[in-house]
Amino acid sequence: MSGAQVLDSAWLRRHPLPVHPEDTDKNSRGRVMLVGGSALVPGGLTLTATAAFRAGAGKVQIALPEPLAIPTGMAMPESGIFALPTDPDGEIADCSPITDKLAPCDCLALGPAVGTTGAGGVILDALLPHAGGAPVIIDAAAVCAGIDRQEAIAALPGGAILTPHVGEMALLTGLSAEEIETDRERVVLEQARRLRAVVLIKGATTVIASPDGELIVYGGGGVGLATGGSGDVLTGIIAGLCARGMPAWEATCWGVWLHGEAGRRLAERLGMMGFLARELPGEVPSLMRGI
Repeated sequence: MSGAQVLDSAWLRRHPLPVHPEDTDKNSRGRVMLVGGSALVPGGLTLTATAAFRAGAGKVQIALPEPLAIPTGMAMPESGIFALPTDPDGEIADCSPITDKLAPCDCLALGPAVGTTGAGGVILDALLPHAGGAPVIIDAAAVCAGIDRQEAIAALPGGAILTPHVGEMALLTGLSAEEIETDRERVVLEQARRLRAVVLIKGATTVIASPDGELIVYGGGGVGLATGGSGDVLTGIIAGLCARGMPAWEATCWGVWLHGEAGRRLAERLGMMGFLARELPGEVPSLMRGI
C-alpha cells in the first residue's frame, strides 16, 4: 500500500537501545506492572514477566487472580506479587487493590493471559484512569474490550501500545477478519491515529503503525512463533524496553524484532516448529548485545 519501512538491523542501529551507566540501580532500570492472568491460563504471566526481565527491566510486579498469587510468586521469585479478587470463572473481578500502586511504575501491561473480554474490560475501567504518564500496553482480551473504551485509551497521558492478532483486531474495530487481512496497513494506520497509540497487527508479517502515521513491517521469525504463549512473551519484551525509558514507538519495533529473531534462532537450532514460548526470552539479551 505505502512507503512502509522495513524493520531490520539498519533501522535498529538508527534507534539504539538505552545505555545505562554502571552505577544504575534496579529502580533506574524501570518498573513494570503486569495485570492479567486467569484460571484458564494460570502460567501466562510468568512468560510475560520473564520476558520483561530479559529485556532489561529492573523490577517486574505481577497483579493476578488471588488463587494464582503464591504459585506465580514461587515460579517468579524475582517479581513482586499482588493478589486480586476473582470471579467464579477464575477471572479478575476487581483491580481496586492496586490502583494506588501504579504511580511509581514506568510501564503498565494490561490483559496478558486474561480469558474473557469482560475481565479485560474490568481491568481497563479500573486502571486506565490511574495510569498517569506511564505507557500502557493493552494486550489479548483487553484489546477486545477496547472497542467500548476508545476515548479512554486515546486520552492516556503516556499513550498506549496495542498488540492484537487479526482476530483481536476484528473485535476492537468491528471489522471482519477478512476485511482486515485484505488491507492490514490501512486498518492499523487508522487505529493508531484514532487511538493516538502505537498499534500492531501480529502475523507472519507484523505491521506496526505510530499515531503520526509512521508504518513499519517485519517479516521474520517464522511459523514456529505461532504457538501458545508467544504473544505473552512479546508483550513482556515491549514492557521491559518501555520501562528502561524507550519511547513507545521504538520499544514496540525493537520488541517485535527481538521476539521474531528469537524465534528464528530457535528454529535454526531446534527446527522450524516445536520450540516453546518459554524458550524465547532467553535469546533476548544476546540479541540486544549483537546490535
